[in-house]
Amino acid sequence: MQFGRTKILRDEADITEDNVVQVLLETYQTHSINSSHIKILYDNYKGNQEILQRTKTIRPKICNKIVENRANEIVSFKTGYLCGEPLQYVSRGSDESVSEEIGKLNDMMMLCGKAKQDKELAEWMYIAGAGYRMVLPNAERIRNHIVPTLLNKPIPFSDDEAPYSIYTLDPRYSYVVYHSGLGEPPLMGVKYVQQKDNSVIYSVYTPTKYFELKGSALNGSAKLIKSKSQVNALGCVPIIEYPLNNARIGVFETVLSILNAINTIQSNRIDGIEQFVQSLLVLYNCEIEDDVAEVLRESGLIKLKAFGDNKADVKEIASQLNQSETQTLVDYMYQTVLNIVGMPNRNGGTSTSDTGSAVIMRDGWESAESRAKSDELMFKESERQFLKIALRIIRATVGTTLKLSDIETKFTRRNYDNILSKSQVLSTMLSNDKIAPILAFTYCGMFSDPEDAAKQSMEYYSKIKDGAEVETYNTEEKVGGSIA
Repeated sequence: MQFGRTKILRDEADITEDNVVQVLLETYQTHSINSSHIKILYDNYKGNQEILQRTKTIRPKICNKIVENRANEIVSFKTGYLCGEPLQYVSRGSDESVSEEIGKLNDMMMLCGKAKQDKELAEWMYIAGAGYRMVLPNAERIRNHIVPTLLNKPIPFSDDEAPYSIYTLDPRYSYVVYHSGLGEPPLMGVKYVQQKDNSVIYSVYTPTKYFELKGSALNGSAKLIKSKSQVNALGCVPIIEYPLNNARIGVFETVLSILNAINTIQSNRIDGIEQFVQSLLVLYNCEIEDDVAEVLRESGLIKLKAFGDNKADVKEIASQLNQSETQTLVDYMYQTVLNIVGMPNRNGGTSTSDTGSAVIMRDGWESAESRAKSDELMFKESERQFLKIALRIIRATVGTTLKLSDIETKFTRRNYDNILSKSQVLSTMLSNDKIAPILAFTYCGMFSDPEDAAKQSMEYYSKIKDGAEVETYNTEEKVGGSIA
């Protein structure tokens, strides 16, 4: 299996009715290779790993197949660490009207269930090396009559629905084709569904057109259905690829051989214990028929009688693996996996002289945070493309004054580590009249949205300074009876 997925590039400047079939069939060949590798990685994530096909030639009946599903552990940790809290959009400036519009945008994302979609997307990114998201206008009348709708006045939506829908696509059955020119802009997005009769329905989106094709999974053919082709008035490809890295390599893909070795070692350990319990019986200087030997073996009792100088004897062959040395090897391999994928370890530590920062560095949490920030950069670049499409739909329906440059994507992680030091930094910076308060809130590292935190704090401080009554928050009521 190759490492990473191949980015699909084409030289065509535009996809039309004349070349869409040829481009689809040729790019599908590259995608099918990527898809086969993704299926292997997804099987490993689910627990269907190489050790389950294990065979033994010696004592084949004792053949344990133990799966330590570290692949699932790695993906679950990475996904939870990156998207454990919902993504939020915040204002990049201090304009009140912009902040209000961004609040409405966050409400629309909540109505779309975007937090769940982000979690699914992150899972695919960490498993396959890339995830795919699709955004389309929500109302059926917009999808069916998108051209005249986008030219007419804004369409009212109720407060209980968003003007667009978000979908997380399965990377095994979807892909994006890019132009090979400067910047490699997206040329077309493809999603397909295989039906029970082995026919395949391809949905192809280009910046200006939507094509639907029907083909066969048996011979790899495809034919354009002209009656279902239409204009794509969005002006862009609504399928967005979210690569985890430039190589599009999954998070546990580089350590898959080590994970397989750990499974093999653990299976052999269980074999060793079972073979010790079922140790072989050796008879010296005596002969017993096979059927008699089987009966005696099951009963656990053998009576022997010596004749002459050749004394009869019975011994068991019993030898165990050195469990302490084996565990040392397993621990080393697991620690190597954690170092490569950037996960914290669980060894804790007993030193009483460690500071909080030293513990964070020693146990790998700093590495986990730096990897998460790197993943954020890749995610935000694709998220910018998603927001561009979402804003186009919002402008054409409910209307908005937001521009892409007004919005910043924030990943919320509860920064409780070193909280005392951070609060001291905040207090020291706020007491210096040469430092703007917003800088103190930004660089102390306590808040995921420092601008909003600074705004609320200044409003609260102003009310106290003016002697006005301020609202007292009951923490337990705010979080449903538990302290956050």
